[in-house]
Amino acid sequence: MDENEPVDFPIDGTLDLHMFRPRDVKELVPTYLAACREQGILQVRIIHGKGVGVMRQLVHDLLDGLPEVACYRLAGEDGGGWGATIVVLRPLNGNTI
Repeated sequence: MDENEPVDFPIDGTLDLHMFRPRDVKELVPTYLAACREQGILQVRIIHGKGVGVMRQLVHDLLDGLPEVACYRLAGEDGGGWGATIVVLRPLNGNTI
């Protein structure tokens, strides 16, 4: 598979970053969140892994800069704990949550 070829994956509210490089995440996360909003999915789980926290910090820094993000928090133990982040998105119509 060509690394420059687009990859299709389902827009189901869960984004697993384990197979992506950090440099790809900067474009992938905002694009995925926009696709979720378009489909009316306003709560998204981003799985970044536990590791040493580099990917988690990258994701949180990205989320801090996105106006469509209402809030985010680490997932509960049943959702991946500190290895995943739950993101709440603002609806496309601009109403607040």
